[in-house]
Amino acid sequence: MRPLYTAGGLAAASSAGLGIAVLMTLTVAGWVAAPHGAFGEDIGEVLRTAVQAWLVGHLVGFGIPGGDVAMLPLGLIVLPGLLLYRAGRRLARTCDLPRLRHVFRAALAIAGPYAAIAGTLALIGQTEAVRPSMLQALIAGFCLAFGAGGAGALMQMLRDKDIAKRRLLDLMPDRPRSLLVGTLTSTGTLLATGALLFLVALTADLGEAVATTRDLGPGLVGGALLLLIQLLYVPNAVVFGLAYAVGPGFSVGAGTIVAPTGVSVGAVPAFPMLAALPDNGPAPVLSLAALGVPFLAGGLGGALTQRSAPAVVSEAAPLWGFVCGVTTGLACAALSASAGGSMGAERLAVVGPSPWQVGLITALEVGLAAAITAWVANWRYYRRSAPEAGAPAETADGAADRAPLGKAPRRERAAGASGAAAPRRGGDEPGSPRRRVRASLARVPRPRLPRRRTSDEDEDFFGITYEAGGAEAAAEQPADAAPDGDGGTEEPPLR
Repeated sequence: MRPLYTAGGLAAASSAGLGIAVLMTLTVAGWVAAPHGAFGEDIGEVLRTAVQAWLVGHLVGFGIPGGDVAMLPLGLIVLPGLLLYRAGRRLARTCDLPRLRHVFRAALAIAGPYAAIAGTLALIGQTEAVRPSMLQALIAGFCLAFGAGGAGALMQMLRDKDIAKRRLLDLMPDRPRSLLVGTLTSTGTLLATGALLFLVALTADLGEAVATTRDLGPGLVGGALLLLIQLLYVPNAVVFGLAYAVGPGFSVGAGTIVAPTGVSVGAVPAFPMLAALPDNGPAPVLSLAALGVPFLAGGLGGALTQRSAPAVVSEAAPLWGFVCGVTTGLACAALSASAGGSMGAERLAVVGPSPWQVGLITALEVGLAAAITAWVANWRYYRRSAPEAGAPAETADGAADRAPLGKAPRRERAAGASGAAAPRRGGDEPGSPRRRVRASLARVPRPRLPRRRTSDEDEDFFGITYEAGGAEAAAEQPADAAPDGDGGTEEPPLR
């Protein structure tokens, strides 16, 4: 077994090296397709271009004369993410990680050296015309390595210890887990709508995109690279479609707007994907149907938020639904900030959706629909659960039935002691509204929430040794094993 931090440094270095090697290959292919001088004269420029492309894959912006470039292709982050995920799995196989909580140490072992490598490459990639941000390189490199590398180590540890991935959700409290499910559902619905809008718009103007590609005349190799760059920008276009469906829309330069309220776009760069932009004037009528999607997303998110964790107090149900809308708004704002940004100086200094506008309007639209849906779902849950309780309805003479055996009701005992009938309080007569309300409340059961783990079970879950499952566990189990509540045998505890 290798020392953890030594293996983490080697994993970070190998991931960065493989990423630069892949981008170096693409850079050399582009250099071959373009007019150039001798290879020995341009080798330094080719290396710097590959390093700059590697930094762009980590969403590291860079400055240029007169402005900066912050709108970067989100699809390029897949390459370093996969390499770091693979490095995390290899680290978990070669190092001694006895407990699941040690996955944080594994993630730190990769993230620290990887951030140092990113900062060093930001210094190497600087030229007079291009100046990558060293601070962004450090932060982005650390966050990406911590997330992707830690996920790879966790998946490998779960596989080695034969633990089902779904059991990780048992560690989350009920309410955060329900909010996570509702937020992911709402955000996923909005992203799917954005992707549909982009594909429909590009298909409608596909002829214009083909004509733009012919005018550029990139050739075979250049055409393949141009297609690859457009594919890398597809996630950005999906987020742009999300902003359009929410309402604020997006801009393609200073003083431009593409929104359901109208379209005003000037001259745009000769990029085939931009053929999907609508013409100036009123927005396409069919695209206005997308304005109802945020409310649909809120309805789905609110229903799922209350499905796994019903609120005991009915007034709390719409509150948690609105919280689901707020978290969805924060997620959409983060996506908008990552997908947009400056593309240079002057007119292209403003490109993409406004993060605060998208986040605020998404929170209001999704939150309102989620609050209403959560309240209705919570009300239906209790309405459906009342008949299932099986408690008999209280009759007019049911007060005596609830008295303990051998004892008369308290009011009758008081009457017997005094020799006179005890007066009833107002509204307590049999069949009165107060009595009926009490009877209905008695039949409403408490919500059946999932059983939470105790501290002992959590300690067992993070234990050092794990028993094998499947056929081996069944063979080793004694014949007189106690059955669990569902009629089967209990799963072996995680020690």
